[in-house]
Amino acid sequence: MSDRLAVLPQYLLPKGALTNFAGRVAGAKGGAYTTRLIRWFVGRYNVNMDEALDPNIAHYKTFNEFFTRALRPDARPLADAAYICPVDGRISQFGDIEDDQIFQAKGHKFSTTALVGGDAQLAAQFQHGSFANLYLSPRDYHRIHMPIDGKLTRMIYVPGELFSVNPTTARGIPGLFARNERVVCVFDTAHGPFVMTLVGATIVGSMATVWHGVVNPPRLPQVTEWKYDDQNIVLKKGDELGRFLLGSTVVMLFQKDVLKFNPAWQPAGPVRLGEEMAQTK
Repeated sequence: MSDRLAVLPQYLLPKGALTNFAGRVAGAKGGAYTTRLIRWFVGRYNVNMDEALDPNIAHYKTFNEFFTRALRPDARPLADAAYICPVDGRISQFGDIEDDQIFQAKGHKFSTTALVGGDAQLAAQFQHGSFANLYLSPRDYHRIHMPIDGKLTRMIYVPGELFSVNPTTARGIPGLFARNERVVCVFDTAHGPFVMTLVGATIVGSMATVWHGVVNPPRLPQVTEWKYDDQNIVLKKGDELGRFLLGSTVVMLFQKDVLKFNPAWQPAGPVRLGEEMAQTK
């Protein structure tokens, strides 16, 4: 873990009393209290600690350290596939982008332009392309990895709401993933550009990337962009890209006629880091 990511537990979410309180608890070095909290969480959500690099919950000084725990190197072998699944979680939706519209849930869509913070030129590269929305529940591993080799070109912070992103909320709030706070990461690959968007949610105290460290807070009031054209930031398939506190959704965009999704994938189905997500067309 990089030194910049190691500071992640120190940050708190300022929106709302609930998130403030949860953030303080999650970042506190509470000794025996922290250990009891982690033990309760593991039991409540049936977290498999056997997969953790350090399975001893008493070794985690804060809840956040536990929540962003590393896995054993052999816990998620990488499939022989062009694109691997970047997270543990469940499939919210996936499929074709209809012109510039991404399917969220029955009766709800949102545009690629809205997702990436209003950059119509960036969004146009994915017209009639493919998308995948993957939801990370509280029990899941909360680091995000690369689905394919890629060179980072841009990162865009987009301010927004902090609605819950669970399946029930996704069915009820129009344009949810393009309304919540998010971090848009743009990569060049051998198969063209792709976008990995980290979507914030209720009690998500921070989002971080391995090249930047903590992106939020501070929570800037305007869309903010970083460009990396003069840097050679290359991540290989399976490398860690970033992480969430405390859990959310990733939305990926791919260009037209680039990939075909794993035929075993179904909406609401479980997915695991490293499994086959797609092959090239």
